Amino acid sequence: MNAAHIARPQLWILRHGETEWSKSGQYTGLTDLPLTVEGEQQAVEARKVLDSVDFDLVLTSPLRRARRTAELAGFPDAVHEPLAVEWDYGDYEGISSDLIRKDNPDYLIWTHGVPNGEKLQDVAARADKIVARVLESGLDNVLIVAHGHFSRILTARWLELAPEEGRHFILGTAKVCTLGWDKRTPAIVRWGL
Repeated sequence: MNAAHIARPQLWILRHGETEWSKSGQYTGLTDLPLTVEGEQQAVEARKVLDSVDFDLVLTSPLRRARRTAELAGFPDAVHEPLAVEWDYGDYEGISSDLIRKDNPDYLIWTHGVPNGEKLQDVAARADKIVARVLESGLDNVLIVAHGHFSRILTARWLELAPEEGRHFILGTAKVCTLGWDKRTPAIVRWGL
């Protein structure tokens, strides 16, 4: 097959809607929080962005904030993808980076990591598996409903960047992004709709 005719799938990302901890800026890794009322409304609004797309596959983190976002955005049958859970923040679970910076003013999760939690490279390895799955799928459009830091790392890995470069891709709650191609180069097609 000619390289020009190779399928180039698009990976759509929907970050889950607001939770109490995302609202307050607390690290929310594996704590299984529900959406706030505002978060539920955000998920309903995200549906308007996604309605016009025919998705071949919809994946969701198994955590309830992502599952509920998928459901409210119109994808109640999304496939649970355990690799798409948020970064395990270890001792920093439930703590804000502002509070951490009171003791360590130079702290950045991207370079300092989290004590007794998941290493950035391990989160990136999970993201790499999802990227490979999408690239090898032969599908046109795949949607994943996931989490803030994980989605940022997933974006960096799609772009073939080091995972810490995810720090450059801020993503609000219930925002939609499209990762695709500029000819044959992985690219961001849309960000934060």
